[in-house]
Amino acid sequence: MALFDNIAKAAKDFFIEETSPEGPSVAAPRPLPGQPAPVASGPGYAAPAAPLAAPLLTQPEQRHLDHIRQLLAGDGKDFMAFTKMVSSLQASGLSGPILYQTAFNAFAAVTSLDLPALLKSAEQFELKLTSDRNSILERHREKVGEIRIPNVPPSPLVQLQQQEQQLQTGLADLARQLEEAQQRLQAVRQELQQQQQKATAALASYELAHATASAELKAHQQAVQAFLLK
Repeated sequence: MALFDNIAKAAKDFFIEETSPEGPSVAAPRPLPGQPAPVASGPGYAAPAAPLAAPLLTQPEQRHLDHIRQLLAGDGKDFMAFTKMVSSLQASGLSGPILYQTAFNAFAAVTSLDLPALLKSAEQFELKLTSDRNSILERHREKVGEIRIPNVPPSPLVQLQQQEQQLQTGLADLARQLEEAQQRLQAVRQELQQQQQKATAALASYELAHATASAELKAHQQAVQAFLLK
């Protein structure tokens, strides 16, 4: 009767959202696009701020975890709901083919979803993750000034980059105001570095959350294909 108890527990957990404050295990962040450095010389020239390396994060920000969770939220009759049932049964001690077969049988009984529809649902979630990441990357590239989107005002970070260049040009022409201009430039650079750090950390956090969700989704998808498509 232990197997039936496990199925009953999984079915119960299937209808209850998890509220654990701890995030999932994460993968290493992917490298971020570099920042181009302006080239200048002459009187009053000061070296530009060094590009900041991507911070080594061990846990995504909660807002990115919430974003991914919302992105993968379904109607309770899709692949993500199936993975939740798999996790519930796995916590009860099941594993391997019997885990996925038992989960699928119970899931199909509750949702009437067949195997092709389940795999199609997995593909749809995978496409959602890919599309969302592409959108995030485009916004990040616009934020750091790598691309320009028509009819969209420059981001604060880009405005700071432009201000830095203007100040460097002014320093070359206004040597007599060098001390004052250098102080302003230093303040701008400090703020620029903070904005770069914030933008870089935000993307690195999102990449961690995305990589975790994508890897988990792919693992379940491969398991279904390996254990059920026979």
